[in-house]
Amino acid sequence: MLLSSRLIAAAALACLVGTLAMPATASAADELIWRGDQATGRSIMKDLAAEYAKQKRGKVVMQPFSTVSGLDAVAQGKADLAGSARGRDETRPEEANLEFLPVALDAAVMITHPSNPVQNLTMHQLYEIYFGRINNWKQLGGADKPINLYAIAAPLDGIEYSLRELVFNNGGKRVAAPRLYLNTIALEQAIAIDPAGLGLSTLGGVHSNTGVRMVNVEGVTPSTASVADGTYPLFITLYLVERNDDFHQDVIDRFREFLATPGVRDIVRKHQLVPYGEVADIAAKQEARLAFIQERMRTEKEAALALAAAAPAPVAPEGAELAAAAAPAPAPQASALVQDGAKPAAKPASAPAKAKPAKGATKPVADATTTPASSGAGASGAAGG
Repeated sequence: MLLSSRLIAAAALACLVGTLAMPATASAADELIWRGDQATGRSIMKDLAAEYAKQKRGKVVMQPFSTVSGLDAVAQGKADLAGSARGRDETRPEEANLEFLPVALDAAVMITHPSNPVQNLTMHQLYEIYFGRINNWKQLGGADKPINLYAIAAPLDGIEYSLRELVFNNGGKRVAAPRLYLNTIALEQAIAIDPAGLGLSTLGGVHSNTGVRMVNVEGVTPSTASVADGTYPLFITLYLVERNDDFHQDVIDRFREFLATPGVRDIVRKHQLVPYGEVADIAAKQEARLAFIQERMRTEKEAALALAAAAPAPVAPEGAELAAAAAPAPAPQASALVQDGAKPAAKPASAPAKAKPAKGATKPVADATTTPASSGAGASGAAGG
């Protein structure tokens, strides 16, 4: 009887050891919370989460909203992973303890209405558009219509941040974009009904959207090929972000192992993204891209300044100077016009006598006017929305 009990105990122990040695299966502890921007969520993470669950590796709870909400949630321990279309912002202490894992390359793309005839924009034109100095499609070879520039309202949004980093060398640059939306989905819907609209999205987000049209940049069409070889100047990196000391690190590591499997790369390609591991010499491509942008900016600016300097001074019509000399002098009251179309002052009947101020009265002070700073009017503080 004693021997039988020992055999049963040994068998039970062997069973327990065998269970511990088996590969881990998905459980409630394998649940991960992902939060990030809408572009990453809809273009890739939704399918990755579905495949992860299909393989019974675990569950990924999706909370798409914005880049900063995801980064802050991970930093505060409220989410395990974040999706970001930009790298670390060194000015934000909240991001100091975060690890940015590059997953894929995408393209920041300017989109407009399909009926808009403008097919291409240069880097310098993008600079002038976001700065507010180009504000009519006629200046770009299009119709004589104001450019309705749309942007994302969320502060430090990944896509907006990446574009402004390339255009202004400052991801947090304020721009003249008065039409602000919470995410790229809402922005795309607005441009789809606005023939004069212009805004920013991603290749992964709009490659199959017939309601909008992507605009070439520097004569290069955004595509997986032009992103992979670095010829499209606005390619961006999509990151998976985690906290360095996350208590779910073992679960996060398993998800990272999942990302390295062949099936994941197929999902990435399906969304017109380029798997990061398949891009050769990415650092060299980054440097070449930045040098190209700086050179194009410099040469186009110099060309614009030279053209303005070479423009001839306006010539008066023939005989205008002689007619002006022969014309009678204007009446005194007619010359008292104020700039900007103000009405002429009425002719006084007689000079009034100066009244002696009453005792204790204060001397009147002239009204002071100020000119508002142009950079603040209608500007968007969103660095990436």
